[in-house]
Amino acid sequence: MIQPAQDRAVTAQVVIDHASAVHHAARLAREAAAAGGMSAAAADRAAVLTSELAGNLLRHAVGGAVYVQCHPLDSGLDVVAVDRGPGMASPDRAMVDGFSTAGSLGSGMGAARRLADELTLRTLPGVGTLICARLYAPGARPPPTDLGLLCLPVRGERACGDSAAVVDAPGGRTALVVDGLGHGVEAAEASAAAVAAFRAAPERPLPELLTAMDRALRSGRGAAVGVIRLRPGTVEHCGIGNVRLALVTQDGVRSRALGQPGVVGWNMPRPLPRTLPMPEESAAVLYSDGITARWADSATPFLLGLPPRLLAAALGHGHRSARDDATALVSGAARRNS
Repeated sequence: MIQPAQDRAVTAQVVIDHASAVHHAARLAREAAAAGGMSAAAADRAAVLTSELAGNLLRHAVGGAVYVQCHPLDSGLDVVAVDRGPGMASPDRAMVDGFSTAGSLGSGMGAARRLADELTLRTLPGVGTLICARLYAPGARPPPTDLGLLCLPVRGERACGDSAAVVDAPGGRTALVVDGLGHGVEAAEASAAAVAAFRAAPERPLPELLTAMDRALRSGRGAAVGVIRLRPGTVEHCGIGNVRLALVTQDGVRSRALGQPGVVGWNMPRPLPRTLPMPEESAAVLYSDGITARWADSATPFLLGLPPRLLAAALGHGHRSARDDATALVSGAARRNS
């Protein structure tokens, strides 16, 4: 059974600080794969893959965690391992079976590479390592590589008041981040209602999407909402509340945008869209206030150069507020047809 959009958007996080956490991460990966419509064999593969990545964190890293996320567009699964050091001096050698710096058999990274349909690794000595292992559903089209999502509930809550959605259509990619007021079950219900209104007709003009979400949320808790539409060379943004947008390249943060004051579902003003230039080498980061906005003031070239699937996890791992739900959705720029 496929999960509803709200559940599929939520990321499972496991801090890898003891051996039982490795088994817990593997179990969550198996459950996420099955809930995302993947076969039992694919779910087992996800569990083994996650166990290899988590075990590697336990043996070699500090400040490590595993994030398990259904892909926001397709029936695939991302397993991302992030740590805060020491980084890999020889990442290419680490991918070879038998290579080890800890006296072990050296099978972890080589096994992860074989099990994953796609594996992306970035490392910087003294800073840390990020690895995204992506699995495709058997027979499904590979999901886009230029998209990453992390959506975490506040610590201590099972329900997440944030949610996100992405739709690719001929008119461009449209992406949404919703932050239900507060956190917990009622906030999760508000964000789920906003996502449902968005998915009913995601190709509509952005102000009309916000108006539809405003109507859907009037009987319950309100929300902050940010929505973007990416076309070749541009990104259109429209938002209400404190969901932020940053356009980044490896050279720095090029543009920032914040939603208009107000609450979707309560006192929403007339939505005013804004179009920004977005070159092909840039990425759009749409994030809730559970990701501290200060990350953009001190972003390093290493952080800004991460591909979307790793950048989203890096923001959640290193720039997350402990007091709120946190979401980061990262998309590459729309490309012109060749």
